[in-house]
Amino acid sequence: MKNSANQFLKPITTKINEKNHLEIGGCDLVNLAHEYKTPLYIIDEATLRSICKDYIRAFEKYENVQFLYASKALCNLAILKIVASENFGCDVVSEGELYTALKSGMKPEKILFNGNNKTFEELEYAVESNIGRFSVDNLTELSMLNEIAQNQNKKVSIFLRINPKIECHTHEYIKTGQEDSKFGFNMSDIDNVIELIKNTYKNIDIKGLHAHIGSQIFETQVFKDEIKILTNEYERIKNKYDIEFSEINLGGGFGVKYTEEDEPLSIYEIGDVIASTLKEQIKKHSLKNLKLYLEPGRSTICTSGVTIYTIGNIKEIPDIRTYIAVDGGMSDNIRPALYGAKYDAVIANKMNSKDTLKTVRVVGKLCESGDILIEEIKLPNPKKDDILCVFNTGAYNYSMSSNYNRIKKPAMILVNNSQSDIIINRESFEDLVRNDVIPKRLENK
Repeated sequence: MKNSANQFLKPITTKINEKNHLEIGGCDLVNLAHEYKTPLYIIDEATLRSICKDYIRAFEKYENVQFLYASKALCNLAILKIVASENFGCDVVSEGELYTALKSGMKPEKILFNGNNKTFEELEYAVESNIGRFSVDNLTELSMLNEIAQNQNKKVSIFLRINPKIECHTHEYIKTGQEDSKFGFNMSDIDNVIELIKNTYKNIDIKGLHAHIGSQIFETQVFKDEIKILTNEYERIKNKYDIEFSEINLGGGFGVKYTEEDEPLSIYEIGDVIASTLKEQIKKHSLKNLKLYLEPGRSTICTSGVTIYTIGNIKEIPDIRTYIAVDGGMSDNIRPALYGAKYDAVIANKMNSKDTLKTVRVVGKLCESGDILIEEIKLPNPKKDDILCVFNTGAYNYSMSSNYNRIKKPAMILVNNSQSDIIINRESFEDLVRNDVIPKRLENK
């Protein structure tokens, strides 16, 4: 089976140049550190486009597919512009993500609105914007959406998000398809919802079911199970209500390679399994040809991203541990502290170093003992001012970043063909206090 870039630890343009420096997108990372300062998020455009193309090619045997980039992984104007140019739509989970998608030029009809607690204002904005689909998560949302659509004299197209009771082998915090979940309707709710739509909510057009079973999934059986459960329901609903759905949304959750131990599936293997299983089940249940929606986020963007830091303090505790501290930390990558995520890294200015490898713990500068980026890694005799490059940081690092300790969020650049461009500016001190207000009664105290 053909490999795809989500199976790689590093961006596809990664190389070592004549200075023994790491190079990505034709750009020397040491030079980038000097030009843009650190910490610095870097996105390799060639890798991102390659993965989008992998998805398109991997599902060619299924005639009707719409890929929706899960924008929560990394949402900014440039990234959404790139994925749209590769024929992806996107899914959003907030008014802010929707605003960004529309501002980037994403076609409204290629936007799906997900989320378990959408507000009236968010739904109103989405209906006004004529987005393509809503994934309805609960009865409260269904009622609000119908009211808004009625007020605007529109009919809106939805998926019902359901929990198919599938347990996948991933971290508890990124499982979403099990019965005990904050997301979606349980299977026993489906009939009640369909009857409400059929008899009461006349401004709702239900297109099909949507399930998302988790993230960072390394197996295919769960996707087979998901398809079988959903298509069984399609046949049951057709027989009971004479309603034949035309679309199916299988979510995303496809894995990436954070460390050498990780063995994610090729996008081509995923495509083969999903396409063949869905075709089999459509035939088995005598269903019409279903339009397939998929929502890859992490697997689309993660491998294209790296973060570079400058090493500062090095603390050696004899017979215990060596700490190397970098100029970022949990404010730009909360994932290790949040759910034990693991990463690999190199010293970008010592790529062919003959220095003795030293086992170290990489920590950040935040005032928390849990501010650990990498628990244990071997690096060639790290020194102050070395440039550390952490791989596979394209997904969720910037999205989940914070200003804890009043740390300024890093810049993000896009590299391609030896060119680098800012796509998110580094925050300034003025940005940190922009929304702060001193009440007048305190001004003279």
